[in-house]
Amino acid sequence: MKIACLGWGSLIWDPRELQIRGSWFEDGPFIKVEFARQSNDGRITLVLTEDGTIVRSLWALMDCDSVEEGREALRAREGVQKSKLEHIGSLKLGETEPSHLSGCANWLLHQGLDAVVWTALPPKFNAEEKFPSKLQIVSYLEGLRGPARENAERYIRKTPIQVDTNYRREIAAKLGWTPI
Repeated sequence: MKIACLGWGSLIWDPRELQIRGSWFEDGPFIKVEFARQSNDGRITLVLTEDGTIVRSLWALMDCDSVEEGREALRAREGVQKSKLEHIGSLKLGETEPSHLSGCANWLLHQGLDAVVWTALPPKFNAEEKFPSKLQIVSYLEGLRGPARENAERYIRKTPIQVDTNYRREIAAKLGWTPI
C-alpha cells in the first residue's frame, strides 16, 4: 500500500521517529486548519477544524505497509495516548472524506495513493476543548515569557509559509512573528 501522511506544522521540520520516504511535498489536499490548540508545553499549535482557514497541506509517503501501521507511527510521534486513537485520522481510497478534508479523496486518486493519515487533535484552550478567538490567542502569546515564549514563537515562525491562516496573519501583525 502507498500511504501518505499529511502535515502542516512541526511534522514538517521535526518528524522525529516518524518514518517517511524522502521529503515533504507541498501539493497536498486543501484542508481547514488554525492555531487553536494550547499544547502542554505552552505553544499554540495548528489543528484541523471546521472553523479553520483553508490552506494547502504538505504530505510525505510513509514507510509502512498498512493504514493501521501508519496510524500507529503517527500516534507515537504525536504522543497521543493509545486510548485516544480517534485523534489520528485516516482515509482509504473509496471512503467518504470528512468535510474539513473536502477534495482529499480526489487528491488520493490523482496522486496514486491508497490511503492517507493525519493528526486529528481537537482545538483546546485553557484546558477546555473549545475554539479560541484570535484575541485570546494573541493575548495569550503576548503574555508568554522566556523559553515558553521562544518555543511558541519558533513553532509559529517555522510553520510552512503556505500555511497562511487568519490567526497567523494576526500574530505576525501584532507580535512580528513572521515566517522563517
